[in-house]
Amino acid sequence: MQKNLRWKFIGLLVFLAVCAWFFIGPKEKGAGAFSRLNLGLDLKGGIHLVLQVMTDDALNLELNQTADRIGQEFKNRGITFESSKKAQAKGDYSVAVAGVDADKAGDARQYLQSYDQRFTLRSTVTDGKTDFTLTMKDGELRSLRESTVSQALETIRRRVDALGVTEPTLQTHGNSGQDVDDQIIVELPGIDDPDRVTGLLANTAQLELRLVKKEQGGPFSTLESAMSANGGAIPDDYQVLAYREDRGEGSLQYMVVNRVPVITGKELKTARTGTDGNGRPAVNFFLTPDGATVFERATEQHVGENLAIVLDNVVRSAPRINSKIGAEGIIEGSFTDQEASDLALLLRSGALPASLQILGQRNVGASLGNDSIKSGIFASLIGFGLVVVGMLAYYKKSGVNAVLCLAANTLVLMGFMGAVGATLTLPGIAGIILTVGMAVDANILIFERIREELRNGKAVRAAIDSGFSKVFWTIFDSNCTTFIAALFLFQFGTGPVKGFAVTLTVGLVANVFTAVLMSRWIFEWILGGKRVETLSI
Repeated sequence: MQKNLRWKFIGLLVFLAVCAWFFIGPKEKGAGAFSRLNLGLDLKGGIHLVLQVMTDDALNLELNQTADRIGQEFKNRGITFESSKKAQAKGDYSVAVAGVDADKAGDARQYLQSYDQRFTLRSTVTDGKTDFTLTMKDGELRSLRESTVSQALETIRRRVDALGVTEPTLQTHGNSGQDVDDQIIVELPGIDDPDRVTGLLANTAQLELRLVKKEQGGPFSTLESAMSANGGAIPDDYQVLAYREDRGEGSLQYMVVNRVPVITGKELKTARTGTDGNGRPAVNFFLTPDGATVFERATEQHVGENLAIVLDNVVRSAPRINSKIGAEGIIEGSFTDQEASDLALLLRSGALPASLQILGQRNVGASLGNDSIKSGIFASLIGFGLVVVGMLAYYKKSGVNAVLCLAANTLVLMGFMGAVGATLTLPGIAGIILTVGMAVDANILIFERIREELRNGKAVRAAIDSGFSKVFWTIFDSNCTTFIAALFLFQFGTGPVKGFAVTLTVGLVANVFTAVLMSRWIFEWILGGKRVETLSI
């Protein structure tokens, strides 16, 4: 029996040595004061953001594009109509096609039926004219919302990766009255410029290249002057956009540009910082082969006209097309080096499919994080020390058994977190302290049962066997209920709550192992093969 016990202890020592290596082994890049453990933003400092994806932006864009496609197709088919546009009422996800001549209503209906997989088609006849309404189906609405949130999450992830942030947390969570989770939780430890990072993440970075109206395209000092120069009304094929070449006050102007862009960010291959002809910071962009073909053809046909480079519906520059342009171009403006670098990063990572609204922001300074680490360690040491003193004073030599199990429990917990790359947060430290209490509770249950068996006249070995066997299910049940609660915290919690749940869950598993198995092995080692009349407990 002693031989088997020896092998058990050898295996236990090897296991604890592995845990110790994962906890205090060679430091990895991004590791903090806890060696291989990654620190959460409440310990390392950083930023916590709650972003809402405005999915209606993507829906409205899809509906406007559908309306434009229908209008263009009707023109190509010779179907006369008055208008094709998205319904203006909020929450009405429909396209209204008005004023189709009676003799062309059949042709119009036949074409519009090609949208029946995504839209429900209705029609009404008024004064010999037919009006059609295409309403987006519920399934299509949900699918577009889900894909919009998914694309936004991936775009934010690419931007975070480009920033070089270690161990970021990004996940969807909750909703704002929609049938999909449209909020994104972003936690970035180690950020020392939260305002810049927030701007980078929330910037939609929609790039479009649009032709400026050949005559009376601007720039104009006011919106009214732009309207007046175009006969009091802007043609349907054009729209007025703000023109801001620099960020100075009073520099806002207006330009009349083509409603349909020549190139969008979808055709963008990459972007990088560079300089303009005057040596000022600028951004060079490069198009995909298909985008380059379209851009080359468009610029060849419009030599002598101006091309507006539009970012998020604001014209940043409008250079003259002097000759055919191929696969690359430049965005000029009064950029600083940092602004040019950030813009290139945004363009490389791709445009957001919808705008983002910041619902919540919490910044944690690095100094506050260091204070949290010191306070957490100090509280843990005090708690651990008091438990050790209490166990030794009350259970005498058997208290040493409990202390060894407690130390092993903590080592297993920290080693596991280091092995899987878990992030340690301030609530996680609280979970470790709670685990210490749970481990002590298990030892107390066992020791008190052994004491009771000894008082009933049982021999030492029999009392120990009985104590462990009769208390096992009590320990298992108490840890199991807490384990279930921890799983719910992990599933539905975010950030620090998850950190608490992780440490508590692993600690509970380690607790059962050390209190039930390791503690019993220690008693067996003490008893050995000899007869023992008394037990210090």
